[in-house]
Amino acid sequence: MSEASDTPDVLVIGAGVAGLACARDLLAAGLRVRVLEASDDVGGRMRSDRVEGFVIDRGFQVFNTSYPQVRRRLDLRALRLRPFTPGVTVHTADGPLRFRDPTRRPRAVTELLPGRLAGPRDLLALGLLSSRDLLAPVGRLKRAEDRTTRTALAAAGFSDAFVERFFRPFLSGVFLEDRLETSGRFFHLVWRSMLRGTLCLPATGIGAVPRALADALPADTVRLETPVRRLTDEGVVTAGDREAPARAVVVATGAAPAAALLPGLRVPPYREVTTYYHVTDRPPLREPTLLVDERRRFLNTCVLSEVASRLAPAGHSLIATSVLGADDDGREPAVRRALGEAYGTDAGGWDLLTVRTVPEALPAMPPPQPLSRTTRVSPGRYVCGDHRATGSVQGALASGARAAREVLHDLRGPRG
Repeated sequence: MSEASDTPDVLVIGAGVAGLACARDLLAAGLRVRVLEASDDVGGRMRSDRVEGFVIDRGFQVFNTSYPQVRRRLDLRALRLRPFTPGVTVHTADGPLRFRDPTRRPRAVTELLPGRLAGPRDLLALGLLSSRDLLAPVGRLKRAEDRTTRTALAAAGFSDAFVERFFRPFLSGVFLEDRLETSGRFFHLVWRSMLRGTLCLPATGIGAVPRALADALPADTVRLETPVRRLTDEGVVTAGDREAPARAVVVATGAAPAAALLPGLRVPPYREVTTYYHVTDRPPLREPTLLVDERRRFLNTCVLSEVASRLAPAGHSLIATSVLGADDDGREPAVRRALGEAYGTDAGGWDLLTVRTVPEALPAMPPPQPLSRTTRVSPGRYVCGDHRATGSVQGALASGARAAREVLHDLRGPRG
């Protein structure tokens, strides 16, 4: 942005994926935009740090290629995506039980034979659920009556035993809650996206996603280490009491900072998650597979270096394991013991590299759950982020896109 036009039309507060998407759409429409980010880099919760030569995401994350906003905005090939095994392994008292998508790996159909993971009733229900969610118009899923995921699974014909053995441990890591009280409508959309897309990670960590969005913006659009103290009638006041005027302000931060900047804003409660990153010389599992626990002693675990080798130095394996809540005293040793059982190895010699706790990891989404909310707060003031939509990359990007549309409508007026 040149000195001659250093007063933007729109200020976007926060350089997470919602704010970056909003800025891109506004710039494409010809408005002058500046993004103010309090931290030293873009990404918000989707950041990657380097710790002793390892690439550490801020909490375990996966990237789904089926999201429409992702396909619209990102060059997936440039991200050098590395896929997870299409499926999940459930650690049970009877040993590991594999669930693989037979539409991608036809030989995996034998793993779903009755008597292994599921019985005939549950296999039939699984086939009907998957075919409906995969093939039905997405609008039909969005308009369906909302209820909890547990109720939706019961209505789909699944037995309580299969729900407890497979869906509950698996979805606990997706929704970051273990009661299956998340919106059933959202569950169907998530299941659809998993069937249609590939779960993967960029070769250099999840931080490559917001970096790609930021790199697509003109130079000097994003101002790092520029925290906003408050909003004013004319714009915002940044640290050092510097005033920054603008015709419109979009708050694209996390829920708590957004509520602080916009008094009276209603935000949902959030799920907290902690991820332990362990290091060992040899991988406890030589495949890029997500492992969950029937007893739910952890949400999920994965040998990240088997997914993307560049996340760990040569000769080392990086294991990420997530649990609900905070890193309480004494919790890591108990998690380590559970990992030893799940991987069938002695985890006592693993080194704990670092711990990442994310207080606002995912918004709670009980039914009835609106899939999108207006971003308008007051004249010239807008808010976007996953707390205004569904808790996913798709939801955050879509919320940023909606904010841009509503800003453009209000600044330019409706077009006839």
